[in-house]
Amino acid sequence: MTTNPLLNFLTDDSVRHVKVGFADIDGVLRGKVIHKEKFLDSLTNGLRFCDVTFGWDTQDALYEQPSVTGWHTGFPDTTCYPDLSTARLVPYQENTPFVLADFGEGGASFCPRTLLRTVAARCQQMGYHAECAQEFEWYNFKETPQSIREKGYRDLRPLSPGMFGYSLLRTSQHSEYYYDLFRQFEGLNIELEGLHTETGPGVYEAAIAHAPLRRSADEAFLFKSAVKEIAALHGITASFMAKFNASLPGCSGHIHQSLWSADGKRNMFYDAAAPHKMSQLMEHFLAGQLYCLPFIMPMYAPTINSYKRLVEGAWAPTRLSWGVENRTCAVRVINNHEKYTRLEMRVPGSDSNPYLAIAASLASGLYGVANKLPLELPLVTGNAYAQSDALRLPSDLKAATDKMKGSEIAAQLFGADFCAHFIQSREWEWKQYAASVSDWELSRYFEII
Repeated sequence: MTTNPLLNFLTDDSVRHVKVGFADIDGVLRGKVIHKEKFLDSLTNGLRFCDVTFGWDTQDALYEQPSVTGWHTGFPDTTCYPDLSTARLVPYQENTPFVLADFGEGGASFCPRTLLRTVAARCQQMGYHAECAQEFEWYNFKETPQSIREKGYRDLRPLSPGMFGYSLLRTSQHSEYYYDLFRQFEGLNIELEGLHTETGPGVYEAAIAHAPLRRSADEAFLFKSAVKEIAALHGITASFMAKFNASLPGCSGHIHQSLWSADGKRNMFYDAAAPHKMSQLMEHFLAGQLYCLPFIMPMYAPTINSYKRLVEGAWAPTRLSWGVENRTCAVRVINNHEKYTRLEMRVPGSDSNPYLAIAASLASGLYGVANKLPLELPLVTGNAYAQSDALRLPSDLKAATDKMKGSEIAAQLFGADFCAHFIQSREWEWKQYAASVSDWELSRYFEII
């Protein structure tokens, strides 16, 4: 136990508390700060949390007729297990120790991190080592959560004005925040491969360095929460909403993924002699991703707002398609170097739950490998939006959820119990949306109709 740097740190009498967190079904960080002695005890006995965290939505409203927990169960505690491999110190919170947890085998039907572990084990059993990285775009506002609500989420002041992608000027004008992101993530032991402005007022994009699958998913999950916390220290509110304004670009959460030999030394996606340098394994993996994609869309696009980003001409895919270095496609092949040959799943937005999106990307690819699916969809060399014969992806959460519910593919990939809970949560999300009255409806119908 003393070989773990966190436990070495905990021998310091000045350290009294540990922060423990986990991901709920929406990818929201839940948790609490506990006394050091209680944390040390949890390494043997686990840590108890009320299971209501998997029985409510992002607004803490209880699901109707939930499959996991509800009034009928009395909302008992359930056990989660801290994972010491995720241990780190939070530099901007007085080096407070922080550990991620999941709910182990007993949480397979509701815990996103447990689901990812299950898919990762499947990959390992097939003899492959998966590498992964997720990149995120997000908007930064010179606002507080209170001021945003007082303004009704309207007329918000962005960190910087106008459209200025890849701008070194804009980041220099806010260098204290910009470089603090690098510093704090270095302290969190999360390596940023790059950080730059994107097209849109106050938009940043960060690419997290690729890493083994589970570590990569943990870092992607922590990244979103950490950005919000760091931004708040600078009087900034960060939003990972997929499309906060209809007239502005949306925010992506692309997933980069590759399979390597079991020892991690050879990229199994690369074949110098094959067309487009794509190995047969890579073709099977890509075929699996494309085949499963229409049936597991809510895993990539889980919110009502997700689908506002997936529109033509907005740098986001709308059709089932793939291409080499083609950013209009659902899946982009990147093959400029053997070491970096990979697939980029471009459907997820920054609002995606990293554990579920990464699990979906890998599980569907492995499905193609296991079944030796041929890559039958043609390569798109031009504008994928113009491919009228290509299958159009579901255009809203209800259509996507209905398709997932009516398919056997999702249950094969993720298990029937998980799918039942997740699908129910997406149906609930749609029901809340359908019951609301929007500003658009008021302005269109209130006086004139």
